[in-house]
Amino acid sequence: MATQFQTGVFTPADVVLNGSRNAGSAAPVDSSGTVVIVFGLGQEGIVQVVAEVLGKPWTTVTSLSTLVGGSDAVVVGILAGDLKSSLGGYDRSSLVLVNTHCVDDGSFPDENLTDSCHYEFLYSRSPFFRRDLTRFLSLILGQTRPHEQLATKKRTNFISTTFPDVRAALSNLDILSVGSDAVELRVDLLEEPLPDGTSSSVPSLRYVGQQVMLLRQRTELPIIFTTRCTKENGRFPMDDPSLFYKYLCRAIQWGIEYIDVELWLPEEIRRRLADIRGNSIIMSAFHDFSGTWKWTSPEAQRLFKEGAKYADIVKMIAMVNTIEENYELEYFRSIIKAKYTYPLLSAVNMGQTGQLSRALNTVFSPITHPLLPIIAAPGQLTAAEINEALHIMGQLPKRDIYAIGSFRPTSQSMFIEKCFNELSLPHNFNTLDRGPKGSIEAVIMQPNFGGAYVNPPLSSSAPYIPAMSAAARAIGLIDTITIDSSDGQHKLVGENAAWKGIRATLTRDYVPSAYCGRAAIILSSSESDASAAIFALRSLDVGPIYTVGFRASGPLAPGLEPFTSIQSVKLVEQPFVIISALPPEKSLLVQPLLRHYSSNGRSSPPSIRGKVYLDLTSGPRKGDPLAVAASAGWTAYGIEDVNAWTTVETLRLLVGQNVPFDFVRMASGRGLY
Repeated sequence: MATQFQTGVFTPADVVLNGSRNAGSAAPVDSSGTVVIVFGLGQEGIVQVVAEVLGKPWTTVTSLSTLVGGSDAVVVGILAGDLKSSLGGYDRSSLVLVNTHCVDDGSFPDENLTDSCHYEFLYSRSPFFRRDLTRFLSLILGQTRPHEQLATKKRTNFISTTFPDVRAALSNLDILSVGSDAVELRVDLLEEPLPDGTSSSVPSLRYVGQQVMLLRQRTELPIIFTTRCTKENGRFPMDDPSLFYKYLCRAIQWGIEYIDVELWLPEEIRRRLADIRGNSIIMSAFHDFSGTWKWTSPEAQRLFKEGAKYADIVKMIAMVNTIEENYELEYFRSIIKAKYTYPLLSAVNMGQTGQLSRALNTVFSPITHPLLPIIAAPGQLTAAEINEALHIMGQLPKRDIYAIGSFRPTSQSMFIEKCFNELSLPHNFNTLDRGPKGSIEAVIMQPNFGGAYVNPPLSSSAPYIPAMSAAARAIGLIDTITIDSSDGQHKLVGENAAWKGIRATLTRDYVPSAYCGRAAIILSSSESDASAAIFALRSLDVGPIYTVGFRASGPLAPGLEPFTSIQSVKLVEQPFVIISALPPEKSLLVQPLLRHYSSNGRSSPPSIRGKVYLDLTSGPRKGDPLAVAASAGWTAYGIEDVNAWTTVETLRLLVGQNVPFDFVRMASGRGLY
């Protein structure tokens, strides 16, 4: 029986293929759903970490049959051996089973055990472990949906890694993925070393799982899991289609964002993968290397329809011999766009003659990089080469983009200029002092104005910016000015990227729902300094928000509760998050609160843990609140993390290009942490 999915409902079912039993993947679970963590001997600590990431209570059991009738705990741990002995004796309708395994000792999970669970999480005790776990849980539980955001972009790219071992790419991964919206793992190109000095023709699931773990720990970009066959320029043999099912099914269990499913595979396999995909996105892949296949043939539309049956993206790639065949592809693309709004079409031509189509394709164009050992397909271009081609064709006109706030270049403005150079963007980048009244209007009204980021931000009431995002309007501040030309007009739009930077920081080590209904405290000298943080917390459905140092009166004010005395502090048993937006000279004021709630937290049940401190103070602080918070057991973040995420969001808004967080942090000279 196939797995059925409904929003907010988890209905698992088993899928059987060639005698192999695999549990159906999970749709988003509701608040009453239970996550069951299966762990090995000596690895019980993972249960508590999962509970902290989810912000939920936890317990352990020796049999899942005890869960019949409900459990107060949302996270339940069970020893792998105990799960085996209790299989079949429990109600699966509200459970998500995750088999977890630490690979530090070189071991690998029992495949039969994995087949009995919906998901599998492999981990190592490294500095990247927590963020990897958070990302995994966010995806499988439907807390984050990266494809929804990418589908709204004007164009998306992905970098195809061609290393036999991803460890060779990790040191340069931040640079490799500048301009990419996803990273493709070419599983068929991985070379697993064997004891005799040779490599396996097909890497084992054990080896592939470790490669996935290493890659996901080092990038926040979505991963595309690809098992390319020998006929389509890959290395996976085609004599056993069930081999592809086995690996692609496991990729879904690993919580991979995109699964590349080749169109030649039997329809039953493609259908079953679509049935169990959970929150993974299926990409249907068709390649033709003959040079005789035509976009104008009836076969082209038939293949798109066939791919569209079980995919969210249909990828079609062909080898061509003439420049005219690029125009034939564009005609085919126009026909598909006119007939279908979904799924999306990603179509390019291979070879040097087909490079024009790679620039014109807007949905997941495969790109390469000079640091890669080989090009994944003939004719692949870099992100910079695509931008150069678009500029020459008039599709990427040169604009004047500004950093408004100081006539002197800042570290952020210098970094953005560096990104423009790295991506071969044609724009002029200038710094501009706020100056006297009217100076900004004179610049942004110029016909070549292409956007700006503003620090300090402008009031959202600025009359010369007539349109603005809902976030900028609610926050009352504009820190980014963009151009909307979607209807042929040159409209100025005010945006706010800071709240997205704050939200991204808060969800680095906790899934979004961990904040739902939990208390928060914000310290600030003014409402404007705290408004972006308030909006970010509201986007996470935080419960009561208590304020210290200011009273709000704007659109964000309803629901805020000011602390008016020491007695007010005592009324809040334990906030989940404290945010300080105090000026540097007042930064000491947050430390008593951190210490007070630290002592309170130790008396609360250990099954409900998790505290976050975010310091938005810029400049030299009095004291060291971050150190105080960390020593008191808080998960602490500083303004540097927020600034890096805000820069990521600013570049997306200004030029539609993605620059990984790690690249921003590395360029700032502070490393990953």
